[in-house]
Amino acid sequence: MGELRNGVYLDFRDAIDRLGEQTIAERYGNLFDIYQQITGENPNEVPMRIYPAPHYTMGGLWVDYNLMSSIPGLFVIGEANFSDHGANRLGASALMQGLADGYFVLPYTIGNYLAQVTFEDNDPQQTPFTDIVKQVNDKTQRLLNVNGTRSVDDFHRELGQLMWTHCGMSRNATGLREVMKAVPELRERFWRDVRVLGRGDDFNQSLEKAGRVADFLEFAELMARDALERHESCGGHFREEHTTPDGEALRNDDEFAHVTAWEFTGVGEEPVMHREPLEFEYVHLTQRSYK
Repeated sequence: MGELRNGVYLDFRDAIDRLGEQTIAERYGNLFDIYQQITGENPNEVPMRIYPAPHYTMGGLWVDYNLMSSIPGLFVIGEANFSDHGANRLGASALMQGLADGYFVLPYTIGNYLAQVTFEDNDPQQTPFTDIVKQVNDKTQRLLNVNGTRSVDDFHRELGQLMWTHCGMSRNATGLREVMKAVPELRERFWRDVRVLGRGDDFNQSLEKAGRVADFLEFAELMARDALERHESCGGHFREEHTTPDGEALRNDDEFAHVTAWEFTGVGEEPVMHREPLEFEYVHLTQRSYK
């Protein structure tokens, strides 16, 4: 693997010289074919352009031996928890953790919890159930009534490109402010010009996707807002303005050793941030180095 100024590349030249192109093709042929179809470049001749996955550098949620988090009834499995891998993950081992948690742990733990829990009787004909049903129906009808000219996939692609460019693994204040400006404009165009095919009274994947993209627009703006608020580099949040002289992530534990929750106050309205300090009793904070 070689690292160039403008990206990270996987170079197979030494392996091809040592083992031969035929052996490499037997091992990675399908991968090479897919890559060439996407990029138009032959990995046998040109180094592959690769991108590190953010979740491989992040820790998961705390869980006990039953895989339950600190919130009673909230169980966390697979890559979402820290239990076996801590802050580092490799593709195959992360997959195996998901399988192990699902097949061998949860069947013997979550049932015990549910057996001890009693639930209150609720009437689905009373609030808040009726309020939620009305909200969903209103949103569904609104999406179907737009009847615009752009597909849901088109809006999804535009939003994804915006977030990939300015709110990916590496962020800076200028790019995050661009997201904060662009997302409300994109949301306004979405609700004015999206085209959702089909009807609302049957199985409709176009409608389902439209609802998800509508949520993504709200979530994207919140992600950018939260990232702009956090003046440090930590975990999957790497701010280019906050690095050590060697280019490593520079944390700011004095000001940002807390967890934040943003309270939604309405579309286009300023959300309210709630902070809860993080207290480390057993494992103390240390600065990580990837060298």
